[in-house]
Amino acid sequence: MIVFVKIASIFFAGSMLGWTAELFFRRAVHKRWINPGFLAGPCLPLYGSGILMLYLICSADFSFISSPVWRSVFVIVLITVLMTFLEYITGLFFTKKMNVKLWDYSDRFGNIQGIICPLFTFLWGAAGALYYFFIHGVLTAFTEWMGNNPVYAFFTGIAAGIFILDVCYSFHIVSRVRAWAKKNEVVVKYEELKLSIRRRAEKFKQKRSFLFSFRSKNGVEGELESYSAERDKQ
Repeated sequence: MIVFVKIASIFFAGSMLGWTAELFFRRAVHKRWINPGFLAGPCLPLYGSGILMLYLICSADFSFISSPVWRSVFVIVLITVLMTFLEYITGLFFTKKMNVKLWDYSDRFGNIQGIICPLFTFLWGAAGALYYFFIHGVLTAFTEWMGNNPVYAFFTGIAAGIFILDVCYSFHIVSRVRAWAKKNEVVVKYEELKLSIRRRAEKFKQKRSFLFSFRSKNGVEGELESYSAERDKQ
């Protein structure tokens, strides 16, 4: 139970922090509040999995490298490679299996299938270095505190339950997007679709749920048709 609480706490902390960062990034870029990611709630599993991976890597024993400098270099390079690989596998799964692009780096230099690119690989490395030198110690202390205060397992359990429900709901939405995309032989850019829905709502002065972006009288398929028509005009 204690191990689960520690792992879940790291995952949810990373997921919510990542969601917050992406939320403000989209606000700065698009000038609108867009719920990032494919989940409805304030959680980005890619970031949660990423910070959990960082925690496990930095907790491993690399004493076989005698030089502290080269040990740090090795860990940061390892983090960069693994985080880029995680991003690639996640993006590839949604693109190939779900006909959905959660992000698109097609306009970035040196990109591979629009899923990864040198710029974001560098940013993963920079984030890994920041975590390794400044955050890992704090996070380790936090997990130890959580382990020594099992009463908080109750809240972690609630968060896990909400997360599971969110995953089920969101995959249901994505499966409908996938069915439409396969029928029309296209790949839907998920963030672009959400932005399109937001713009139409503002244009027609319609109220839309921030968390449940696809909840409308037009339904998911109706929103996709409008999105497709909008893209054809461009």
